[in-house]
Amino acid sequence: MIPPPLLIRAYREGLFPMAMEDGEIGWFSPDPRGVIPLDAFHVSSRLRRLVRQGRFRIEADRAFGEVMRACATRPDEGTWISAEIADSYAELHRLGRAHSVEAWLDDTLVGGLYGVHLGAAFFGESMFHDVTDASKVVLVALVDRLRRHEFELLDVQWLTPHLATFGAIEIPRRVYLQKLKRALEREVRF
Repeated sequence: MIPPPLLIRAYREGLFPMAMEDGEIGWFSPDPRGVIPLDAFHVSSRLRRLVRQGRFRIEADRAFGEVMRACATRPDEGTWISAEIADSYAELHRLGRAHSVEAWLDDTLVGGLYGVHLGAAFFGESMFHDVTDASKVVLVALVDRLRRHEFELLDVQWLTPHLATFGAIEIPRRVYLQKLKRALEREVRF
């Protein structure tokens, strides 16, 4: 397991871990860095209608371990969420520094995401869905929560075409580190 103080220090310095194919832990600080500006988050009219329908019940931190396991078994995620990574984030969750947001249909977990919370920054790690659009609804719920609690930074690590549809952008690492430093200067609750 990665010791929590090391993991927290890494995030504070703009680094995050990923398990490599050989089982070792690699540390990354992409340049450019993917972020979703909270004031420019885009929700399509179709997704906005789906959210309003209330098809999914949204919860936070009800099933952190289940969300991590579901993310780890996504075929497109490869092996970066190893047992060591899962144990490390489970410990951060126990310490109140890692959180999940989940979509439920009745009593079945059908989508979710998890990430790390330090200061006024949220570092999104991974998301999954077993039902179409569940992860999108969860992302909308996360951004709503972050806005309500006055977060300043939503880090998504790398820009993907999927995240770009929500307004995610790339910024140079030096700009990211400035935004991170400012977000870490104050503590907000998740």
